[in-house]
Amino acid sequence: MTATAEPVEPPDFLSPSFFEDPYPVYRTAREATPVLRTDLGPWMVFHYDDVVRLLRDQSLSVEDRNAAITQRSEAFLDALDGREPRGRTAILNLDPPGHTRIRRLVQQAFTPRRIEGLAPRVRSLVDEALDAVAPTGRMDVIADLAFPLPFTVITEMLGMPGGDTERLREWSHTLAGTLDPIADPELVRAAVTASDEMASYVRDAIAWKRARLTDDLLSALIVAEDEGEKLSETELRDQVVLLYIAGHETTVNLIGNGTLALLRNRDELERWRADPGLDRDAVEELLRYDSPVQFSRRIAVRDLEVGGVSIPARSFVLTCLGSANHDPARFGNDADRLRLGRSEAGQHLSFGSGIHHCLGAALARVEGRIALSSLVRRFPHIELATERPAWNGRFVLRGLDELPVTLA
Repeated sequence: MTATAEPVEPPDFLSPSFFEDPYPVYRTAREATPVLRTDLGPWMVFHYDDVVRLLRDQSLSVEDRNAAITQRSEAFLDALDGREPRGRTAILNLDPPGHTRIRRLVQQAFTPRRIEGLAPRVRSLVDEALDAVAPTGRMDVIADLAFPLPFTVITEMLGMPGGDTERLREWSHTLAGTLDPIADPELVRAAVTASDEMASYVRDAIAWKRARLTDDLLSALIVAEDEGEKLSETELRDQVVLLYIAGHETTVNLIGNGTLALLRNRDELERWRADPGLDRDAVEELLRYDSPVQFSRRIAVRDLEVGGVSIPARSFVLTCLGSANHDPARFGNDADRLRLGRSEAGQHLSFGSGIHHCLGAALARVEGRIALSSLVRRFPHIELATERPAWNGRFVLRGLDELPVTLA
């Protein structure tokens, strides 16, 4: 027999204090209930074991057509004015068998060999960025390193033509905001406009690339074939837009959040600086400690039971990755503490789990490891230059807009 969710004082998920530090809110919710129906609309799941189960449950959906109409979806329908929404064929928004076919095609191009081969270029870009700021004695970690590094890497990896970096950044940043369960009509209209403009840019880039096939990811996606099937024009466009957004927005947050965590936990920063053997495990702990992605969405196709609570069919369910990564039942009583070298850190859920596990996880790890290890070793006296860094106010993709530091 199932129960409804116990009454719990709803957290204020839109308060400035939540965006600065959501983990006390998660802890309170996790200790009170396994599942919470929020004022934002979706249900939220907080415990590690429940989150893992839902992420791996292929009976759940990610396709909007399986969800009940919400205020947010109505806002998008109004803004689209009868047009089909873009992005429906991106693998993030597809269930099997469509997801299986397209992911298999994309994976042909997104190989471990290609990712590992990028490490020297990543190191070169990091060194160039740090060389540029060294004489000034100051830097904004976001503007000077965290944003340009992954943006340049994904652009070069795809083999995209030279373009307007500032406009691409604006479109991508606006579209990333559509992951949040918020229905501000102005933001929705801006997202639809950004989607139209980015789709047009990517469509032109694909046409340009078809005449100039080389050894890059976009060329590989164009020619990828599985049992005689290739990506359609719409499928190709949607994957490229997704790769652009996911390929740099999350890594910006990993580098920014990771730097701030180290500066606020100086003993751990010094420990890493002195021990290169920590490089790989340190990134896993930073991903766990302050995840660049805080929530992953699923849709209950039929009534769903979690922790004895019944969630109705067609409901949106947000698995709280940030809460799961701090669950003491999985990570011990010091789960809220940064501890580089934590043996179980690699079991974090920051890249999701199951069939929708992040395709770019290996790339993010390479970029984060090289950027953060280089930063703390190049500038051993790095310090925060502000008491209150500027958070981006994003619900799903948690990160900083600015992170000013002094270097000496």
